Amino acid sequence: MKNEEWKKLIASLAMLLVWAGCFAQQSATAKRMAQQGLVDILSVDSTIQVSLMYSRPDNFTGKVLYTDLREAYLHPKAATAVAKAQQALKKLRPELSLKIYDATRPMSVQQKMWNVLAVDITLCKAATGDTLDMGTQVDFLGPYAHIDDEAGLVAKHIITSEAKKNRELLRKVMKEAGFIPLKTEWWHFNLVSRAEAKAHYKAIK
Repeated sequence: MKNEEWKKLIASLAMLLVWAGCFAQQSATAKRMAQQGLVDILSVDSTIQVSLMYSRPDNFTGKVLYTDLREAYLHPKAATAVAKAQQALKKLRPELSLKIYDATRPMSVQQKMWNVLAVDITLCKAATGDTLDMGTQVDFLGPYAHIDDEAGLVAKHIITSEAKKNRELLRKVMKEAGFIPLKTEWWHFNLVSRAEAKAHYKAIK
């Protein structure tokens, strides 16, 4: 075997060892998701930031729902679409990044919360991870999070004009990637409808 062939073989073995090490460090939930064909968004685009809100108690439930999940796993189609949205954002605002707050949910959580092929996402500064002003927190329940009258919210001084622009930018790049915004939650985007998700995609166990 030639030197170049040996080098390629060694490089391949090294990569396998890295992947094996990463798999060994995964939580039980993460392994289960990977085994079902879901992908960690960072394996598709490492520039996307992740901060799962249900892995912390500071969400609308007041509880930690993801006890052993820190990664954002998505159906490959959804992961590709989010990466496309990130690319669109980088073209417009290179200093910004998407930040995922929720992705595919394990079955135990799906039974407690609504589930579709979707992502909860916001904008942040790429260098620091600091989220931009979006008018409300990501899991805010109420009309201030709605997207159908943001001009009215600005006029009433409920959200700032900057927050409105940030929401519009988020919707622009997500829609460009094929996502559908939810009217009542500025942060929530579906790749397909709930009916289509149930008809054509398997439930996550």
